[in-house]
Amino acid sequence: MADWQITRHGSQLALAGELRIADAGPIWSTLHRLSADPGPRLDFDLGQIAIIDGAIMALLVDVRASLVARGARSEIVAAPASVQSIVHLYRGDEPATSPAPRTRERVIARFGAAIEITLQSLRRLATFAGDLVASFGMIVRRPAIAGWRAIPSLIARAGTDGIPIVLLLDFLVGFVMAYQSTRLLRTYGANIYVADMVGVSITRELAPLMTAVIISGRSGAAFAAELGTMRVSEEIDALRTMGFAPTPYLVIPRILTLAIVAPVLTLLGDVIGVIGGLVVGVTSLDLTSHAYLAELRTVLIASDVWTGLLKSLGFGIAIAVIGCQQGLATRGAATGVGRGTTATVVYCLFTIVIVDTMFTVLFRGFGL
Repeated sequence: MADWQITRHGSQLALAGELRIADAGPIWSTLHRLSADPGPRLDFDLGQIAIIDGAIMALLVDVRASLVARGARSEIVAAPASVQSIVHLYRGDEPATSPAPRTRERVIARFGAAIEITLQSLRRLATFAGDLVASFGMIVRRPAIAGWRAIPSLIARAGTDGIPIVLLLDFLVGFVMAYQSTRLLRTYGANIYVADMVGVSITRELAPLMTAVIISGRSGAAFAAELGTMRVSEEIDALRTMGFAPTPYLVIPRILTLAIVAPVLTLLGDVIGVIGGLVVGVTSLDLTSHAYLAELRTVLIASDVWTGLLKSLGFGIAIAVIGCQQGLATRGAATGVGRGTTATVVYCLFTIVIVDTMFTVLFRGFGL
């Protein structure tokens, strides 16, 4: 037989006995059954309770909140001194209020909120840019404040570990581009020009672009996640306490790392992309490797290669800056880190296209 009892007397639910978590299921069902028709008021009388644990107290507070939300008045009354502390702990002695009705935001209000968020983001970005410039000045005066020792491990993670995927994707890009052009080249008897098309497009555009996309997904997101985790776990504050400036110690090494890694990976992508075109030329266009490479030497000039490397340098710096800025701007806990990482990838891809367009227009203006 249960050692608890719940009965209803008009506008009161009287609870008696020992209400423990082991009986939570039956107690929950009884409370909902007896409060199905609360009327204008329904109070909970705890005067006959001997023992009540936290789980059952939480149930009472939840049922009371649901009654208030339905428009009834409800209070927890007559609690004996022995259970008064747990009632207070679960805020059962505070007045219950119904949730405020949700109002539809006006279009102008939503637009204003979006502008405010955008301006706050721009302010944080400007602050970070100023801090970055100041940090470079500090490093010139005191090189020891930068985290130089982290650069080799960062290069290994961002560069060496990324070589397989860069080689695979750039090879496939060169292969697919050459393969898609085989029918048209055969039609006009221009098989040899597959070397021209693949060589110039890979070195000037596709290898830097594909490498930057890979770096943004790997290193940019990793930087944001690392610094974001350090931010929410207060490691950044700990560094400041120990006298380390976060930007020279954490950000500058990552920027230098991608400034080194991106051109090197792009150069490897140039080579493997051209090899992908060579495979198609030999297997599908009846070319020899000697003819393909000879044609490539006649059309490919040094400016094609170094303009692509300059693009990749800009891509790498932009990706590192965005990843570090988003990481240091992280707020909250795990969800904040996730939002920062996602935003990093999106902003990096957008910035890559913008930087690529700027470089293309600049090089065209100089006749390159």
